[in-house]
Parts: sequence; C-alpha cells; structure tokens
Amino acid sequence: MSKNSNKKTGKDKGKGAGGGTIALNKRARHEYSLEEKFEAGLSLQGWELKAIRAGRANIGDAYAVVLHSEIFLIGAQITPLISASTHVVADDRRSRKLLLHRAEIDNLIGRVQRDGYTLVPTALYWKGNKVKAEIALAKGKQAHDKREASKERDWQREKQRVMRRHNKDA
Repeated sequence: MSKNSNKKTGKDKGKGAGGGTIALNKRARHEYSLEEKFEAGLSLQGWELKAIRAGRANIGDAYAVVLHSEIFLIGAQITPLISASTHVVADDRRSRKLLLHRAEIDNLIGRVQRDGYTLVPTALYWKGNKVKAEIALAKGKQAHDKREASKERDWQREKQRVMRRHNKDA
C-alpha cells in the first residue's frame, strides 16, 4: 500500500462538508465587468459556520470595503440556526473581515482608491474545511453595456442551437 493511499482525491474533497460551492453572486456578473479575482479567507464565528453548512448563506447584496487598511465583507447574509445560536446574539448581516496577504490588501486598496474599482464578492466556497470568498475587482456597467452582454449571450446560445441541429442532421 502506498503512503498516500488513504488521502482523499481532489474530487472527493468537498463531499463530506456539503461540497464545493456555498453561494454564488450571479447578479455581479450582470451588474459589473469583472477584471481580476482574488481568493480570501473569511473570519467567521462558530454559529456562522454551522449555518453555512446548513446552506443558509446569501451574498447577493454583498460588497467589500476598505476600512483602516483592512478589507471587510458587508451585506453578506448568513441566517442563524435556532439551535446553534442560543447563547449568542446573532447578527445575520454583520461585517466580516476578509483574510488576505498584506501585499494583496495593499494592491487592492491602491486599485480601489486610484483606479475607481469596486470589490465585489462573486462566490463563497469550501476549500478543505475552510470557507473562502472569491472577490473580484470590478467596474460598473452602463445600461447599454448590459444590453450588449445580453445580446452576445443570446447570440452564443442561438449559435449553439444551430450547430447542434446541423450536427444532428449530418
């Protein structure tokens, strides 16, 4: 038997803890043009972790801000479980600190303040037994940009439909 035989493979990694993706922010891709993505840890309390395992996280209205040279996640909703948060006053929309390396934080702060970017969380996911947040540097889209993206998406869908029909006939 090899030394690594009882390690889990990459595919099995998340199955015990509820698996992979916790929450997606689909609206962010519509509202913003996303440029660069970063992976950040999340500073959570015990009741929040239990609630996330139960699938009670939502980042649809969330955004990240810079306060005192640290980055915080604002507006992410983690609804508490009644049984897990009996001894704590749970605030489901509290500010949560994002954990990044100092060089990454300085880079993000500079880009946000100088270049006018916004920090938008795009996903929450499991990495091992830790919760990670994917945040993106984003610029807001104008209404005409949103229409353009919608037309492009519809065109790609129609193109795929035609190609399937063509391949089926051949």
